[in-house]
Amino acid sequence: MVIDLGRESLWTAVLVASPLLGMALAVGLLVGIIQAATSIQEMTLSFIPKLGMMILTLVIFGSWQISIMVDFFQRIFERIPTLFM
Repeated sequence: MVIDLGRESLWTAVLVASPLLGMALAVGLLVGIIQAATSIQEMTLSFIPKLGMMILTLVIFGSWQISIMVDFFQRIFERIPTLFM
């Protein structure tokens, strides 16, 4: 039961984090390619586009992420009475 709970919690974390991490990876890769092509090696240049796109991603996927987490916590709270039996 503990292993199942751990597996389910890790899968929920992956589902919730994947849109943000994927967008940060894509934007970072795109900015890195542009920096390599233009020979601009400014470390802080990629921060603002990443931040902007992550905010946009949160606006788009935020309600879906909240619903995934609410469903997970509801399942956890439903299991509480059966934990000590």
